[in-house]
Amino acid sequence: MNYKHTNTLLSLAVGSKSGYKFFSLSSVDKLEQIYECTDTEDVCIVERLFSSSLVAIVSLKAPRKLKVCHFKKGTEICNYSYSNTILAVKLNRQRLIVCLEESLYIHNIRDMKVLHTIRETPPNPAGKYLVRALLIPLSNKTANMIPAHDSPLAALAFDSSGTKLATASEKGTVIRVFSIPEGQKLFEFRRGVKRCVSICSLAFSMDGMFLSASSNTETVHIFKLETVKEKPQEEPTTWTGYFGKVLMASTSYLPSQVTEMFNQGRAFATVRLPFCGHKNICALATIQKIPRLLVGAADGYLYMYNLDPQEGGECTLMKQHKLDGSMEPANEILESASHDRPLVAQTYSAAVTKGTYVPSSPTRHAYTDDLGAVGGVCLEDETNSLRLDEDSEHPPMILRTD
Repeated sequence: MNYKHTNTLLSLAVGSKSGYKFFSLSSVDKLEQIYECTDTEDVCIVERLFSSSLVAIVSLKAPRKLKVCHFKKGTEICNYSYSNTILAVKLNRQRLIVCLEESLYIHNIRDMKVLHTIRETPPNPAGKYLVRALLIPLSNKTANMIPAHDSPLAALAFDSSGTKLATASEKGTVIRVFSIPEGQKLFEFRRGVKRCVSICSLAFSMDGMFLSASSNTETVHIFKLETVKEKPQEEPTTWTGYFGKVLMASTSYLPSQVTEMFNQGRAFATVRLPFCGHKNICALATIQKIPRLLVGAADGYLYMYNLDPQEGGECTLMKQHKLDGSMEPANEILESASHDRPLVAQTYSAAVTKGTYVPSSPTRHAYTDDLGAVGGVCLEDETNSLRLDEDSEHPPMILRTD
């Protein structure tokens, strides 16, 4: 499951036992299904190139095989087989990156030729983060090395401009944001102190002002990325004021870990999910002119919350949709959930309330590359009618027949 942002469209791709689906997320009340494919079973990875027709698919029945398809025409363009299970796939208009547990394959998206192979990468059994980091402009040189956390990384996310990078470790207690490519720490937020968690997703809003962090717990944290202007210090006039001043002054004598905790930001807003323990993925988007937090979960639902950009606080659950396209009343879901919690009253109600796949026959074989990725069968040559600069089409893919 993943989201795709463009300037005018937010969409959701969902893989399932019966195939995969694309949904348009332009409305809160309706989950509009764009496309459904039922010819490929047990789809575990589905990656769409922005809002184009190009889609990369991996099935649990063939976890080492990547298929690249034109879903509107119902044709398979090419396929590739790898030496190990494919854990993640990412693509942009120039590159397609395939992540295995200890290696990465970087393809030219125009002809799927392997441009570079990175072997013996640090163990990455979930395929979470290395593939995301490589979607910035690629080169053979290391641009910077960022000492992000003491523990191994668990999640990474870039903002839409590629100038901010959010990171979380396997402990999941601290979220940090760095500038790119300098690697300067811009923000540091504390998600919690009581327990370590597994971070499921990090996501920036399109304007880069908010960052969401979801985990295997029932709480999603939303942080506001703003620098608070320092006010001139005034002499305290109350007992609590004097105590606060002494406490802050004493931080210079405390261990660095304690001092850092005083300086860490806290969540601007929170979401209390009606479940815990399910894998999920979040997105921050503006839908119908209202900021929303979207949570797609492994329980088969998409949850839509309103975010108050001025006041923050606990977000309001507006709608929840079954990812089979139907919609179930919120009360029914909350009553059946393990965490029973009433919906929160709206804090800015005035703004909120108005506010068939046919595969073709094989025609020829693609090339075989000696870098570990083996090209399979090419089913169609799309080189004449495709335009790289349009979202409605995918880049021209010229498959070699050496």
